[in-house]
Amino acid sequence: MSEILLDIAGVNKRFGGLQALTDVGIRIARGQIHGLIGPNGAGKTTFFNVITGLYQPDSGTFRLGGKPYSPSAPHEVAKAGIARTFQNIRLFGEMSALENVMVGRHVRTRQGVFGAIFRHKAARIEEAAIRARAQELLDFVGIGQYAQRTAKYLSYGDQRRLEIARALATEPQLLALDEPAAGMNATEKLALRELLVKIRNEGKTVLLIEHDVKLMMGLCDRITVLEYGKQIAEGLPSEIQKNEAVIKAYLGGAH
Repeated sequence: MSEILLDIAGVNKRFGGLQALTDVGIRIARGQIHGLIGPNGAGKTTFFNVITGLYQPDSGTFRLGGKPYSPSAPHEVAKAGIARTFQNIRLFGEMSALENVMVGRHVRTRQGVFGAIFRHKAARIEEAAIRARAQELLDFVGIGQYAQRTAKYLSYGDQRRLEIARALATEPQLLALDEPAAGMNATEKLALRELLVKIRNEGKTVLLIEHDVKLMMGLCDRITVLEYGKQIAEGLPSEIQKNEAVIKAYLGGAH
């Protein structure tokens, strides 16, 4: 069996009188694309936000790479090795594409504020390395030619690619993507699929929320399904498509 990278169990989350998550868990194997699906209101985004530190769980156990981690805040989760994107694009619009990725890369820098202020030799060397790595990542996601373009002037699909490059710049163990295909046309979705396969082939692990069921079934190695804040299925896409509870709750009989 593949090594489990992310192992979460027993997650409960309540908002006032609403029990949003009830004893939810997920196990993601290293080097796979793992999908998280469910109908509207299923608790996908809540669970995703708990995993990545935006919401604090009422209970649950969290292990990443075999070690416990605390989803107490987004920066702690990033330090543990989880990088995420958001459904609504969150770029520094006035910065260049290259600068956006460099910001992500600075999470892993050593020189800190002192080096940035005084620009000593070690800081300059590190800054050059950050710039070079940022360019490599832009090339990797397919927008290297737009390195100096202001982020807000990139096409929608290229902005999504830029977000992924910035997330990869943190050297994450797990890349968590929140509806990256939202708003994309068919051509952009195909390009996104190719990019995610490329990322997986580089040995990266991906957690993916997406409403496009056809895309998920053709892309993910395994899928977890939520309904009303509870897990109702987990397995291979072929198994999920035949699961009666999933068909009733989410797929509506459309395979």
